[in-house]
Amino acid sequence: MSEKDHGLAMKTGMKSAYELALERLEKQGIERPREEAFTDELRAKIADVRSQTKAKLAELEILHKDRLRKIQDPIKHHEEEEEYRRERQRLEADGERKVEKLRGA
Repeated sequence: MSEKDHGLAMKTGMKSAYELALERLEKQGIERPREEAFTDELRAKIADVRSQTKAKLAELEILHKDRLRKIQDPIKHHEEEEEYRRERQRLEADGERKVEKLRGA
């Protein structure tokens, strides 16, 4: 959220999804993450990991859709969907593991 958007949100009382998530965590008794603990360098590395993950997911989706167009057999179509789902989950989990590793470093 840009500073301008944040300022507008503060004036209108609107909250970002991030702010709402933090409030839900606090209601569950979980402490807010200390943002000041993250350096600009660490934030940039985390953003880079997320960007790379997003690019890999986009590539996977493009290839998946291309393969689906070529499949006529419903069973093979279902198998391709399952493989896509598993690979997508693997890529997302891998990205999150990398982010968590950076946060813990």
